Amino acid sequence: MNKKQFFLGIILASLIGGVVALAGASYLSKQNSASNFTDKQDTSLVNWLSDEKFTIPDGINFVASASMVTPAVVHVKSSITVTQGQRGADPFEEFFGFRSPDRGQTPREGRSSGSGVIISADGYIVTNNHVIENASRIDISLEDNTRYTAIVVGTDPTTDLALLKIEASNLPFVKFGDSDKTKVGEWVLAVGNPFDLTSTVTAGIISAKARNIGILRDMENNLQIESFLQTDAVVNPGNSGGALVNLAGELIGINTAIASRTGTFNGYAFAVPSSIVKKVMDDLLEFGAVQRGLLGVQIRDVSPELEEFLGEKLDVARGVYVADVNAGSGGEEAGIKKGDIIIGVDGTEIFNVAKLQEMVARKRPGDKVDVEYLRSGKKYTTTATLKNISGDTKVIRKELPVRATFGGVTFEDLKPDLKTRLKLDGGASIISIENEEWQKSGAKVGFIITSIISQQGRYRITGADDISKILFESKGEEVVILGVYPNGQEYYFEVNIE
Repeated sequence: MNKKQFFLGIILASLIGGVVALAGASYLSKQNSASNFTDKQDTSLVNWLSDEKFTIPDGINFVASASMVTPAVVHVKSSITVTQGQRGADPFEEFFGFRSPDRGQTPREGRSSGSGVIISADGYIVTNNHVIENASRIDISLEDNTRYTAIVVGTDPTTDLALLKIEASNLPFVKFGDSDKTKVGEWVLAVGNPFDLTSTVTAGIISAKARNIGILRDMENNLQIESFLQTDAVVNPGNSGGALVNLAGELIGINTAIASRTGTFNGYAFAVPSSIVKKVMDDLLEFGAVQRGLLGVQIRDVSPELEEFLGEKLDVARGVYVADVNAGSGGEEAGIKKGDIIIGVDGTEIFNVAKLQEMVARKRPGDKVDVEYLRSGKKYTTTATLKNISGDTKVIRKELPVRATFGGVTFEDLKPDLKTRLKLDGGASIISIENEEWQKSGAKVGFIITSIISQQGRYRITGADDISKILFESKGEEVVILGVYPNGQEYYFEVNIE
């Protein structure tokens, strides 16, 4: 480099430096002289990432996940038959000996609502069991306000889950994610219909995993499963059955409960993890009933309180203490004994009862699990074959009730549990009404028909096929339909058969 080039370089550098200095002074002067916060923020380097030219990566973008999930979250409205007071006697009721001890009560329709998540394009929907429990009719509203009537494919009170079906196709749906991969601190969205405010989205993080909060009590055989994902995303009444999703728009949980002293959000909500949801939904779809594999052990969390109760020091601070082993169970056959401490299942660490129940609940009778446990300070591993509540590995299938349709009204054989509870020998439930004459007469979905009176006499109903046959033979007549609601209230109505 010669002297001429050297001096030209110095002059050029000085000019560039001067321009930069003037620009910087102008920038700072503009910031200081701004008369509103918009200008101040526009000229601040602090929020440089908020510039409109900057695009937030999809991985931390709530908009992308919300737009994917919201169309597939539905509003679930359940109709439940309740009673209200009525005065006066009914001669017709007394003539036919149809007077109940609760006379003075007439049926009316109560309603409750919650949320549900479409999980297939052909109309399968997952929700909470408590949202649709004892419902005589279930109405589904999509985000675009399209309405459907749903049927219950199956329910599982032990996990508070239910599978519904609507007759539709090409629906948007939410894909299952892997709740096992979800980490504490990860962003999540809760989507549902709190307070009947449709398609509400809230954001939060996963606060904890494998939480047992003791809300599923009094289950038959003590088979309830509580291993909730805990989140601080705002969840309120009406969110039950709605989606908890990650930022990829994948379903990682079904919102189920809130921790509250007021009935509204108080800081934490709880969701059934997708690892359990998917297994339960698969069972209900394939068998109509959940296939529960059981290890057959009575268990408690390891804790200082347990050590005090036992009067001995245990080998670990965390784990699941085996308080007893059922005779003939998979656990007994695998060599597990009272006093063992389970610390792992299938390679996953087990710190508490909730996690152990979750891991086993994913399996079916006949499946094998590898169990790691401590005995007298030594670590052992065994393989156990899970069994069902009956002590074998057979699959339990739900028998589909017989259905019959006449004149736009669909009837179904009475379910065994209703027969037992109402002490009925037979009958058939109305499950849908698409007939204006029947609607005007006072017929309601859920009503159980036990007798029909026509010109030929009174007929006892044993099942759905009886009704269609009798109504066909009574065309052109006005008949009297007698029966009972699921709450035990007896009722009758008259209808013209066309």
